[in-house]
Amino acid sequence: MKLSAKLIYFITGSKLAVVLLFILSMPFLVASIASEYTNYSLRDQQKKALDKVQKDGIDYYLQGDDSYGSYTMLKEEYVAIEPAAPELLIDTIKTVERIVEGDTLSYRVLNHTFKAKNKNYLLEIGKTVGSINQYNKPLQRIALYVLMGLIALTIVIDLIFTRVLIRPLGKIIESKLLNRKFPFKDQSKPVKTTTQDFKYLDESLISLMDQINVDFEKEREFTANASHELMTPISILQNKMENLLADDQITEDVAMRIVGMMKTLDRLKKISSSLLFISRIENDQFVKLASVKLTDLLEDIKEEISHRLEDKGLTFSIHIKEKVTLKNVNHDLLFQLFYNLINNAIKYNVEGGSVMVTDAFNKQGDYQIFIKDTGIGIASEDIDFIFDRFRKANLSENVGYGLGLSIVKSIALYHNIDIKVASAVKQGSTFTITFPQVMLG
Repeated sequence: MKLSAKLIYFITGSKLAVVLLFILSMPFLVASIASEYTNYSLRDQQKKALDKVQKDGIDYYLQGDDSYGSYTMLKEEYVAIEPAAPELLIDTIKTVERIVEGDTLSYRVLNHTFKAKNKNYLLEIGKTVGSINQYNKPLQRIALYVLMGLIALTIVIDLIFTRVLIRPLGKIIESKLLNRKFPFKDQSKPVKTTTQDFKYLDESLISLMDQINVDFEKEREFTANASHELMTPISILQNKMENLLADDQITEDVAMRIVGMMKTLDRLKKISSSLLFISRIENDQFVKLASVKLTDLLEDIKEEISHRLEDKGLTFSIHIKEKVTLKNVNHDLLFQLFYNLINNAIKYNVEGGSVMVTDAFNKQGDYQIFIKDTGIGIASEDIDFIFDRFRKANLSENVGYGLGLSIVKSIALYHNIDIKVASAVKQGSTFTITFPQVMLG
């Protein structure tokens, strides 16, 4: 799962958890708010009543009576003033029950004592609990709607912000990892970002890629130099051994030993030549300016390799339907690529077997060549390593040096050609060579 998706899921989940917690606690919160607001309202009415008493006198309420009482029409609120004991001092707000005209009602009641004309009075202001709670559900509904709207808005904002925040990481992955082929020939440009962690990651990858390039160049240079330098002493030794063989005084036993040494030198010479060839490919020492007709190329290979088919009694068929011309390629390298694959299909085939070359276009419009044989096949555990140098699989005898498919892979990488293999032991192999559309003429 991508980092952006994980962040979005976490943000959404955390907000939904907050919503659930808020919904569960909302009745208590609304009730607490309503209670606090009622207390505030009662205190405000208390202040107004006391201000009126101070301004107009206690008689404004009493009007000649000993006490005063007033209820609203629906008995939801009342105000009462009555004499109190001189020593009574009280200032409270609490919920009590009152019997009004035979009905028992719960009130939120403020009790406050005050002095007027040297007498102590008790001011009582009440508000029914039912009138306080009647707004709880509408308040909860409104609060829930507002909360859901805010959550939705913040999720959208978080989604946009997350995408903007993660975008540099996607660019780093795309430019440094996904769309790069080794060796890294072009200088990688830093990705612009204000996030220090992403900037550090980008700089580290650039530094790592530069170091890999340096190490690869050293290894490639060593391989090229070593392979080239080995050719001279090998040639000298071969000449000396040929001169020894021409000497009439050596015995037959010595001559056989010299021949064995010459075979070893010849093997070493071929290995050095192959390594040098691979090094030249990797060093871009071949031009890619030719246009090649695949049908003509395959026919040339068939003609050159026909004698080997007869030795094993193999059937070699080419069924190419499309008249495809490849552009911006190197003819000799492509010849070597197909020659090595077909040569392997013959070398590791069974007596009386067959080699078939077919073609097709895939769904993406890329052109594909299939080389199928009826040979000994390759074990599944070896398929991932067959293009490595000096790796051979499923051989009952010591054949070749393990460099043929390595050369094929180097040529394919040089031309941006994709090669895959499907195989099973004793069931043959099928190599699929895919040419991208840009190579088609």
